[in-house]
Amino acid sequence: MADTRNTQQSQSSQNSDKKETGGVNKRPNPMEVLRHARAQLAELTGMSAETVSSFEQTEDGGWTLEVEVLELQRVPDTMSLMASYQVDLDADGQLTGYRRVRRYERGRADAHRQGGR
Repeated sequence: MADTRNTQQSQSSQNSDKKETGGVNKRPNPMEVLRHARAQLAELTGMSAETVSSFEQTEDGGWTLEVEVLELQRVPDTMSLMASYQVDLDADGQLTGYRRVRRYERGRADAHRQGGR
């Protein structure tokens, strides 16, 4: 039920924002988009975002982010399982989709490709 209340509070807050700007929906700035995207992903997956490693605007005015999430905490922490999620948002900053694109141990660096392979 807490998720439902959070969603209702979020919608209520968005509606009050529209009223304050005379009914015109003000386009969110990039920091608002980042904060809102992290909150929406956490609400949907139950996992909190640790960092945003990529953030760009799409051709249609929406946004695409890559968000790093702690999926499974282990001891020592360097063995914890992390995941990168691609998060797609519309122009208003509302989440339209997400998918896990990579899963890795926190202590592991990306492998470097050599020779164009």
